[in-house]
Amino acid sequence: MYFDEAEIYVESGQGGDGIVHFHREKYKPRGGPDGGDGGRGGSVILEVNPHLNTLFNFQYRSQYKADDGKKGGPNNMSGKSAKDLLIEVPPGTLVYDKESGDLMGDLKEHYQQLVVAKGGRGGRGNQHFATSRNQVPRMAERGEPGEAKKIRLELKMIADIGIVGVPNAGKSSLLAVVSNAKPKIANYPFTTLSPNLGVAKMDVDTVLVLADIPGLIEGAHEGVGLGFAFLRHIQRTRVLIHVLDGLSEDPLSDFSQINSEMALFDEKIRDKPQLIAFNKMDLPSVQEKWPAVKEALADLGYEAMAISAVTQENVKNLLWRAAALLKDAPEPEVEEALPVYKAAEDPKAFTIRRTEDGWLVRGEAIERAAAMTYWEHRESVRRFQRLMENIGVDEALREAGVAEGDSVYVGEYVLEWQD
Repeated sequence: MYFDEAEIYVESGQGGDGIVHFHREKYKPRGGPDGGDGGRGGSVILEVNPHLNTLFNFQYRSQYKADDGKKGGPNNMSGKSAKDLLIEVPPGTLVYDKESGDLMGDLKEHYQQLVVAKGGRGGRGNQHFATSRNQVPRMAERGEPGEAKKIRLELKMIADIGIVGVPNAGKSSLLAVVSNAKPKIANYPFTTLSPNLGVAKMDVDTVLVLADIPGLIEGAHEGVGLGFAFLRHIQRTRVLIHVLDGLSEDPLSDFSQINSEMALFDEKIRDKPQLIAFNKMDLPSVQEKWPAVKEALADLGYEAMAISAVTQENVKNLLWRAAALLKDAPEPEVEEALPVYKAAEDPKAFTIRRTEDGWLVRGEAIERAAAMTYWEHRESVRRFQRLMENIGVDEALREAGVAEGDSVYVGEYVLEWQD
């Protein structure tokens, strides 16, 4: 089964903790603060691997966690930063934020990268908190927490030419004889359940990348069968080879149906150059149909060629004609990760809610500060209290009716209120 959609959970690494330490050396009894900073946590990065063409690997693994940074050391030694976690995806992968639905990136170029979860910065050691009034600071920062999110991956194959048609029209057979692709082929509808990529080298200067798009049925644009899963792969092709089944009772009706399904899914597909390949000309009954079909298609304004994928009759001429159309075809319009204006959120904003157990304080800045506080060091606790006063949490709690001894929950930490 072909995998062109996947949902994964990614989490970047937490920054390493800064430390409280004072210089120790013989004959220097009052060494200054020299606690080192923590290292940066690893980021989670998607990278395009040109040798991949499915999202199949995500069937076996859906959670990715980067390593945390190392804690700082004495003598102003910084902790080691963690390596970034690289996740390989095929070219043509669209990346969406699962929660908001926003498009985070469109990965098309070979080895293109996208940071989906940034590693937390390392906490500062006590060397940074020395002042003229406090030369022996007993405070430091813990590492910044990493980011965690769910993302949705959607693959749109990138090919020059898309081969479309009804099930069992001979698309896979055509791809097999013109390229090194080895699709599974059998004589029944829906034999192909996954798009196949093939490369046809015509000469030194002409190389075609073809995609065999599985057979479409009526209602595909509404998701019937495997409609949605495959119609989007056509969007990025520049030229279409429309294979007609010469054994069909009504090839022209099949032709109209497929064009309708593609246009209903995306009107821009209708404007793509389309070359018609009337297949199975090795059979006498098909040869009899060809003149009438050719004339009808010409009246509709379409160029048609008679071929046999089995005997390879006229196949090379078909490819050369498709290559000629490709030279003049415009680049496909694809989704881009365009910036979307959103009202800037105040990172210092917070909310307070009364619960049965006490008071719940939520806010990006205050929760991050709590996670980076050394609660065992009195000076670090006082620094956190000053932050609560500066951004207005103290005043808001008093106005809400906090009382002596009440529990105040900030992130994962429980504080006791004291005036």
